[in-house]
Amino acid sequence: MLGRMRFHTFRVFLYYSVCVVTIPIYALIVILLTPAPFRFRYAIAMRWIRLQYRALSTLVGLRYEVEGLENIPDGAAVLYCKHQSMIECITTQMFLPPQTWVLKRELLWVPMFGWGLAQLDPIAINRSAGRSAVEQIVEQGKALFRRGIWVVIFPEGTRMPPGQTRRYGMGGAVLASETGVPVVPLAHNAGRFWLQGRFDILPGTFRMRIGPPIDTRGLSPEEINARAKAWINQAMAEIDGPEQEVARPNHNGPTP
Repeated sequence: MLGRMRFHTFRVFLYYSVCVVTIPIYALIVILLTPAPFRFRYAIAMRWIRLQYRALSTLVGLRYEVEGLENIPDGAAVLYCKHQSMIECITTQMFLPPQTWVLKRELLWVPMFGWGLAQLDPIAINRSAGRSAVEQIVEQGKALFRRGIWVVIFPEGTRMPPGQTRRYGMGGAVLASETGVPVVPLAHNAGRFWLQGRFDILPGTFRMRIGPPIDTRGLSPEEINARAKAWINQAMAEIDGPEQEVARPNHNGPTP
């Protein structure tokens, strides 16, 4: 038993080694391709995504299964994704259309990784900016929709441990309300296998479930969030057990 645990730890170490070696290479390629169209840069980044998933599945034994592919709408959408780890950020790109993310601007300051990420047109916000951050999400999101690019929102605003949830931010809901694009909810239990702050990655198969698109036309942002959260909470209860509400820290102005 101890020998198997040590061997698994070694395989996890090998996976992280793959990350350390490949991130600078692919980031540099994407940076050099800055003048190229988004979809060309995205296609190069997708090569890294597929490499990461192959490394995870081969070295660590972590795989995913997805339900609800028939719910993916034509055209651009807002994806409301439960956020527990890094793996869902990788796997959603395996089966969803070209996408970019609403993320904290500090991620773009990370050498190589952040510089490459910046070339994929994310909406990088100052999370303490309140209303102006919401306005930024709406303005940049509209431009992305015109190009047919999905916007991925982690509505809780941060990674949440399995079994917990918190109040949803308003940025994605305001964007969907003003544009009328659908919100696609996505639930998963990836955090049971790869949890923030832990070196270990457990082998196994985590579940991802795509919900029916929410028609946002005529709905207020509050109604959009309520419907999305109700579906995600129900799906999480079926996949991983009931969600527990946790306290939300104070912010200046509305939460993005």
